[in-house]
Amino acid sequence: MATAFWDDTEKAKAADDGGFWSSGHTPTLIAAFLYFDLAFMVWVLLGPLAPQISASLGLTPAQKGVMVAVPTLAGAVLRVVNGLLVDRIGPKRAGAISQLIVIGGLFAAWALGVNSFGGTLALGVILGFAGASFAIALPLASRWYPPEHQGKAMGLAGMGNSGTVLAALFAPALAKLFGWNAVLGLACLPLTLVFLAYMVMAKDAPGAPPPRRLVEYLSPLRQADAWWLMGFYAVTFGGFVGLAASLPIYFTDRFGLTPVQAGYATAACVFAGSLVRPMGGALADAIGGVKALLAVFAAAAVTLTGVAMVDGFAASLALFVLSMLALGVGNGSVFQLVPQRFAAEIGVMTGLVGMAGGIGGFYLASSLGFAKQWTGSFSGGFLIFAALALVALAGLMLVKTRWRRSWGAAEGVRI
Repeated sequence: MATAFWDDTEKAKAADDGGFWSSGHTPTLIAAFLYFDLAFMVWVLLGPLAPQISASLGLTPAQKGVMVAVPTLAGAVLRVVNGLLVDRIGPKRAGAISQLIVIGGLFAAWALGVNSFGGTLALGVILGFAGASFAIALPLASRWYPPEHQGKAMGLAGMGNSGTVLAALFAPALAKLFGWNAVLGLACLPLTLVFLAYMVMAKDAPGAPPPRRLVEYLSPLRQADAWWLMGFYAVTFGGFVGLAASLPIYFTDRFGLTPVQAGYATAACVFAGSLVRPMGGALADAIGGVKALLAVFAAAAVTLTGVAMVDGFAASLALFVLSMLALGVGNGSVFQLVPQRFAAEIGVMTGLVGMAGGIGGFYLASSLGFAKQWTGSFSGGFLIFAALALVALAGLMLVKTRWRRSWGAAEGVRI
């Protein structure tokens, strides 16, 4: 509904006022970023803590892979729920509810303790509510901005995935000082501060449509374009979040790094992918999301194949950084396309596309764990995901001409 709220008079006024920052509601954009940033920080929290948790609980490689993958799967499912809530009660209230659930869950886990593999899975489900923030924060920002600024608005709000950098940087060091269970309680402090700022700054865009029947929210699934966009995001965002969750385990197991050193290496990779997400949106606005994604999928396939083949730490780190750069651009590019094609269903489409991204992340993180346990190497998991990037590249080549001739031309926006 991002563009549905923006009539011709408002569009003309924004143009007269001088561009992006005057075309929407900046406090809401900032609130969406902060909410998304801290939510992503705790969504992947089990990844940076995985070496300590594994040592404490005696987990197998497969169990470690499943543990860090469960939050992504739970977040994937809950994104659909949040997409429905956004369209029914508004993004601000939906976000407030989700934040309170995450804060309460983390506080309970800290107070009661997590003492088993099953306990880590239960915590992972709670953290899934943080991952589902994607389906709230992006519509919260998007609905304030016109079509020509969707890539930038979605990119800036989506840059909140930089919260994964905070988790990688600080969680291992804090766990070393206070124990990994204490990190769960410490995370509640910044989450609470952001919740208070969110309640003050965020504002729902005017003109929300009346609630529709539940079945109507899933109507986009009857259109092939929805499935294509979901598939593309399963590769771009799935690759990003799957690597963000898995790299601490990879660096400690593959190269013998300490958890803190692995956290720093992971932070470098994740920072690269987070930094370029808004650039990816701006690039897609300038040259079209399709062109940007063609380069993204090719680069992801090459770099992930390279990761599976090289032996040294420096070479692996460089390839991971390049891969995350490509995937970050891809995340912004996909969400330049989504509002152009599904403006009237932006809430539920954000949830559906985000769900697909979470499923991609769950697959990558869990497959790396199983590959390590079954073959003694992570390479198989990377090679299969590289192949999925090539499949996405072929799919995009198949649909790009039709998209440009039909809905791209109709909207008058470069795709």
